[in-house]
Amino acid sequence: MVVFLELVTLADYVFSYFYIGPILLASLRLNRNVAVRLTLLASALTIINLWIPGSHIITAPTVGNRIIAVFALVVTQMLGDRNRYYEEAIAQQRAKLRFQEKLANLREDFVLTLTHDLKTPLLGAIETLKAFQQERFGAVTEMQHKVLSTMTRSHQASLQLIGTVLDVYRNDAEGVRLERSPVNLIELTGQVIQTLSDLVSRYQVSIHLNTEAINAQSCWVNGDALQLQRVLSNLVINAIHHSPTNGNVEVILQSENNSHAAQQVVIKVLDEGPGIHPEELPQLFERFYQGHSDRQAKGSGLGLYLSRQIVEAHSGTIWAENRSSRGAVFGLCLPALTP
Repeated sequence: MVVFLELVTLADYVFSYFYIGPILLASLRLNRNVAVRLTLLASALTIINLWIPGSHIITAPTVGNRIIAVFALVVTQMLGDRNRYYEEAIAQQRAKLRFQEKLANLREDFVLTLTHDLKTPLLGAIETLKAFQQERFGAVTEMQHKVLSTMTRSHQASLQLIGTVLDVYRNDAEGVRLERSPVNLIELTGQVIQTLSDLVSRYQVSIHLNTEAINAQSCWVNGDALQLQRVLSNLVINAIHHSPTNGNVEVILQSENNSHAAQQVVIKVLDEGPGIHPEELPQLFERFYQGHSDRQAKGSGLGLYLSRQIVEAHSGTIWAENRSSRGAVFGLCLPALTP
């Protein structure tokens, strides 16, 4: 229809702009070669209309109008081609995202199923080892007691790791579930240190609780005692594991005000072990991150990530830094319970 209108009217009437519609459709629906050929054909027909039909004088404005129309057609084809490229790129990215999401779901289902199925045999193995330790199957020598104790601790550590994996994936999917109540952090920290007395003896380190910078009124937070206990246990165990023999671990509780004059409780766990590479500090609390130093290589990369989940669910912050002397500091900050 556009060709017919151009051929039966004078050159002063420019209908070539109507070619934009077919060119856009060809750019979006067909391949690039078809769009280019259609643009060249439309441009040629636009120029030919200067002489067909004849019997008119070709003026400079008429030629200018035709050149502008051809330019508009070429630009339309280029923009259509670019839009097509962007749409294809977007479609590819969406396909990749769907694939990655599907892969992540499969990985998560696999991990959850595997860890859940591993709990039953581990519990059975632990009970069996305890039965041997209690000499239900006959007398056990002192050396055998030591071996059984080592095996029991190993199985219990594996069971704890499985529970951590389940908690991490559950927290990522559903968020951390908190049962809040007033918690005295001085008492809670003391309980954590007391429960780790066997580990302290085994690693031959000393641990000290410093509460000089906090009083009995400012040590309360509104939180989940069980979850906070897990965080403190993770940080203290981490310090014990990386302390040298006869080393010292210090847990400091202090009260301070933030920039908004709100009171906060700060807990710092200091050790005398190897420090942390500065480039690893920003990634230390990421899931499964173990780093490349001897310090991080000992962990699973889940304990600190779980601790971050719990602390952030309490509207707090957690961090790590190197001490001015040898060792590292792991700290957390929680909003204090206002009276």
